[in-house]
Amino acid sequence: METEVTDANLFAEAISPAHRANPYPLYARLRETPVALQENGAYVVSTYQEIRSLLLDPRLSSQDLPEPRHPKTGNLIKDWILNPMKARIIARHRPLIFRDPPDHDRLRLQVMHQFTRERIEAMRGRIHATVDELIDRMEGRAMIDLVGDFSYPLPVAMICELLGVPAEDEAKFEGWSKTLARGLDPDLRLDEAQLLKNLEAYQAITDYLGVVVKAKRKRPKDDLLSGLATQRAGAAGRMGKYDLIATAVLLLVAGHETTVNLIANGMLTLLRHPKHLERLRKEPKLAPRLIDELLRYEPPVHFRTRKALADIDIGGVRIPKGAPLMLLFAAGNRDPKRFVDPDLFDPERADNQHFGFGGGLHYCLGAPLARIEAEAALVALAGRLVDPRLAADPPPYRPGASLRGPQRLEVTLEGVVPRLSRAAAGAGGRLAC
Repeated sequence: METEVTDANLFAEAISPAHRANPYPLYARLRETPVALQENGAYVVSTYQEIRSLLLDPRLSSQDLPEPRHPKTGNLIKDWILNPMKARIIARHRPLIFRDPPDHDRLRLQVMHQFTRERIEAMRGRIHATVDELIDRMEGRAMIDLVGDFSYPLPVAMICELLGVPAEDEAKFEGWSKTLARGLDPDLRLDEAQLLKNLEAYQAITDYLGVVVKAKRKRPKDDLLSGLATQRAGAAGRMGKYDLIATAVLLLVAGHETTVNLIANGMLTLLRHPKHLERLRKEPKLAPRLIDELLRYEPPVHFRTRKALADIDIGGVRIPKGAPLMLLFAAGNRDPKRFVDPDLFDPERADNQHFGFGGGLHYCLGAPLARIEAEAALVALAGRLVDPRLAADPPPYRPGASLRGPQRLEVTLEGVVPRLSRAAAGAGGRLAC
């Protein structure tokens, strides 16, 4: 028997797998009540102005993760000493996106001291080279999976290089990363089985990165983790061991999971709007504006959770202290009170102040790197793939609703323009029109 969709369970329905391919009509229904109480006690905020206001409100906390709990093992030392100690360390040293000021500000300052524009710009050449190498591998194939063949390996390779993590270890942390990303969804926040999976994945990835960080402190190299591991003066001083490992987890996981979605959602949108794909092929300089519109139209992150530290009156509703909130960025990005024709994909859109990278204190640290990767990726794909077409629409989606994107994106093509001939492709390439 199907559950009746009401205002009180509309958010749960919108993020259900049944609507993963197109949650936007339900987001529009949610916007009819800007701040809506759901039957699970959470308040969903779905309109642009209210989301913007709350992102800047110090009465909202990002420290909303459930306490880590290890399963009982029957070993008294583990159950009463070791595991409770590990749980306290995890709870006190969360990644900075789950921390409030002043801890958040201190950690962010330390990261920004190393995650510099100069370091990111220095990677531009490697990004373009990797993009071309991945597309070269598509030559001679009639069908590709743009996720498995391209949008996943590109950001993974780049974040590994940036951090100084061996690229050959990607197979080790792929599963951990996907588990942690899935665990962001509110329907799994209190699910005991998922909590145990999250804890196991987090423990495994922190153990792995603990070894990496220890090596960086002994033999630092020219990479971001070495910089954080050896940084002593300025930028709030040296980062402690546990905060450094938590930061490494954040950078490794968030550094590729969201960019995978940005590139995959971007190509899916362009293949659905072939005139814009054709235009990008002819006018690569359009890329920055086009990517901004993609971030609004099909953002890689659809919502983030928060907790009220005090009673908050907003949108005609009083949110009580302690209540959980969902800031539904993807709904705010299509608010007709803020954007003209919000359901229209328009790379020429003016005043495009979207929530594609969040906002406020927690504005995405990796936004500059993600933009460079997405621009290099989309321009090269538009210029080199000959007559690309979707093999299935909609494609199958990844399990998560918060970090939303295709699991696979199968595309048929007539060929691949050799990289040395790419400049000539602007005059003669055959793209779907």
